[in-house]
Amino acid sequence: MIKEEEKEDTPLFKDAPAKTRFDVIIMAVGVVIVGATLRAPITSVGPVILEITEQLSLTPVLVGLITTIPLMSFALLSVLAPKAAKRIGLEKLLLYSMLVLAFGLLVRSVGNVFLLFIGAALIGAAITIGNVLMPAFIKKEFPNKVGLITGFYLVSMNLTSALAVGFSISIGQSTGLGWKASIGIWGVLALIAFLIWLPQIKQRSGVESESTSRLSSKALWKSRLAWQISILMGLQSFFFYTLAAWLPAALQSWGMSAESSGWMLSYIQMGQLPIMLIGPIVAGKMKDQTSLMWITFILLLLGLLGIIIWKTEFIIISVILIGVSLGLAYTLVTMFFILRTKHSSESANLSGMAQSVGYLIAATGPPLFGALYSLTNNWYVPFALLLVAAVFLLTSGLASSKDRYVS
Repeated sequence: MIKEEEKEDTPLFKDAPAKTRFDVIIMAVGVVIVGATLRAPITSVGPVILEITEQLSLTPVLVGLITTIPLMSFALLSVLAPKAAKRIGLEKLLLYSMLVLAFGLLVRSVGNVFLLFIGAALIGAAITIGNVLMPAFIKKEFPNKVGLITGFYLVSMNLTSALAVGFSISIGQSTGLGWKASIGIWGVLALIAFLIWLPQIKQRSGVESESTSRLSSKALWKSRLAWQISILMGLQSFFFYTLAAWLPAALQSWGMSAESSGWMLSYIQMGQLPIMLIGPIVAGKMKDQTSLMWITFILLLLGLLGIIIWKTEFIIISVILIGVSLGLAYTLVTMFFILRTKHSSESANLSGMAQSVGYLIAATGPPLFGALYSLTNNWYVPFALLLVAAVFLLTSGLASSKDRYVS
């Protein structure tokens, strides 16, 4: 019978036998490669969306579903991923998700409307597993290097995301396969991730007791801190998806060309990259991340005010400030999955809860912003909504930054 104090520290998966330096390197490379597959399958669609629409004769509603289906998968399935991990095994589930992702990317690229959406659903489900479980894996396998490994993980995720946007059209043109290659090529990376991840299933051992799992999961949804982290997750995603949907349109209405306005989204992503490497390392060495949250808010506020007041005049500076801010916000919320939990099962459950709640919040952003623009016929009111959301992001972020646990 397990003593109460021992039960507190029981992880989702018990420690594996001592690992060699080679094992650790392979694990780290696996984390980076899996991370590289978690955004590109979605961001690669945007540049070729018109080509897909024309070839498959899609209505505007169906076009929206191509990207909405994966996001809804994040919201609806995230909370289920930790439960599946307890039954199947964290490493095995991550391994299977790479196969599902590769298959989903293949199916989505066939050129059939029905299969386009089946593929999108499979892609959404596979990415959900990686999103939710990778922070728990990092906490379990790299307890003394969570900041460094999380930094590599986040950078690989966002670097391939930016590359997918930049090279999507050229990939289709160079292969002669058009949009099918543009959005399907990332299946090769998913298969590489599968092969590199194979050694991890040999490291898996026993699972946490059912009583501890139920207690942790039940207590989590009653935790005020868990809800604050979930709101923070939702608001940083709210900003990203709202700006991705509407910033180019606003800039074009102020006289910027369509091509240049699209590059502003790339600048946001490029602004995120350095902070996603440095941020986790710095945050991991701090007990209280309040100062980092204030930096996040100030940069976001300056970027938004730059757009509202000067429109396109200082737009590059403004979007880079927003990019650094959102990159730091995402870094912090990812680190909170690790720093605010005592063991890997709590980390997985918190990640699942935060991403379920968070993506539901994020999904309201683009339609709400658009509705305000339609009602007022100007951009100041919807951008004022973002200023209000920034205050709530600061409030939830400060509450999440204090040195304590969700249970």
